[in-house]
Amino acid sequence: MPTERLIKKYPNRRLYDTSTSKYITLDDVREMVVQDVPFKVVEKKTNEDITRNILLQIIMEQESGNGEPMFSVDLLMRFIQNYGENSQADFSDFMEKSLQFFADQQEMIHAQLTKPLKNTPGEIWLDMGKKQMDAWQDMQKQFFESLAGGGKK
Repeated sequence: MPTERLIKKYPNRRLYDTSTSKYITLDDVREMVVQDVPFKVVEKKTNEDITRNILLQIIMEQESGNGEPMFSVDLLMRFIQNYGENSQADFSDFMEKSLQFFADQQEMIHAQLTKPLKNTPGEIWLDMGKKQMDAWQDMQKQFFESLAGGGKK
């Protein structure tokens, strides 16, 4: 795993990436997140870890900028309602697991779509049709068995 990059925030609000010896923008930090580059942002004077604050600032800019926001007003209200409640830790855990599940599903779909097709399109359609027919027959069988079982009562 790559080493964590240290970013220092100066009093003039500029961010300095110590690994590249360059000033960077919030867009650069966002790109680091997208590229899964580990980093930590600290306040230059106090050495206080402000990574969370920077990430929240990036989210706020994304939500306020052009384009469709990710979070609806209702969802944001639900987030706020869970702050300070006994359920806050459970809510946070649920959100983390949900996002991990979503990421796993996206990865699985991507893997399936990038895998070369082993069958011809006709074979794929036939296989899908057979699976649907089997499912339909199972459903019919269960339905008729439940009717027959209901008549015995």
